[in-house]
Amino acid sequence: MKTIWMFMLAGLLFAAPVQAMDGNEFLQQLDKNLYPPSYEMYRKIIDIQPDGTKKEFTLYTVRKGLDKMVALFLAPPSDKNRSTLRLGDNMWLYIPSVGKPVRITSLQSVTGGIFNNSDIMSLDYSAEYNCEEMREEGETYVLKLKAKTNAVAYDNLVMVADKKLGLPLRIECYAASGMLIKTLYFKEIKEFAAGFHRPSVLETDSPLHKGYKSIMIFAKIQRRDFPDEVFTLNYLPSVEGLRR
Repeated sequence: MKTIWMFMLAGLLFAAPVQAMDGNEFLQQLDKNLYPPSYEMYRKIIDIQPDGTKKEFTLYTVRKGLDKMVALFLAPPSDKNRSTLRLGDNMWLYIPSVGKPVRITSLQSVTGGIFNNSDIMSLDYSAEYNCEEMREEGETYVLKLKAKTNAVAYDNLVMVADKKLGLPLRIECYAASGMLIKTLYFKEIKEFAAGFHRPSVLETDSPLHKGYKSIMIFAKIQRRDFPDEVFTLNYLPSVEGLRR
C-alpha cells in the first residue's frame, strides 16, 4: 500500500510542470494565431460614454517581432499624425505640434477611453505573461496568467480560449490587489488572409468606469517586413510614409 501511495505522489509531482509547460505552449500558439511575426494593420477605436456619445479614432499600425510596434493616428483631424512607439516595456507619444516624443506609461490612454496604452500597443501574451494554470472547461481552456515583470499593465489575467481554434474568447484583467480592472471580449472571427482567421472585434468594459465602453475593430492585417529604423524615436515623424 505504501508503495502505491509513493507512485501516486510521484505522478502528481511530475504532472504539475507538464501542465504548466503545456499552458505556455498553448499561449505561444495562440499568439501566432492572432498576429503574424511582422505585419501592418488598420484599426478603429470607438469610445462610448454613458450618454451614448462616441469618439472614434483610426490607427495605422506596424509591428516587428516580439517587442517593436508603431501606431499612427489617421483620424480624427485633431489627432491626425500623432504617433506612438513601443519598444518592450518602453512607450513614447509623438505630437507634431510639440516636435519631440514624450514618455507615456502602459496604464495611460492615448485615446482617453477604457483601452489603455498596453491594450492599444499590445505585445504577445507569451512575451509578457507566464501561464501558471490551465484547465479544460467544455470546449474551452481557462488559463491563469501571471505578469513576468511589474512593468506590465495587469498583474494577472484569466483567459478563456477556444480549444480548437486556439483563439481568446474573453480575458479578465486584474491588478496585483486582485481587483478586476476590465474585461476584454473577442468577437466576430474573420478571414484576413488565406488561412488566417482571428477575431475582428475587441470590446471592453470596466467596473471602474461604469456605463463606459470601448470597441476596437480590425479592418486589415497583413504580413509585411520593416527595417529596424522604423522603430526608432527619430522615425516617428515619418511613419505616414509607410502607408501604401
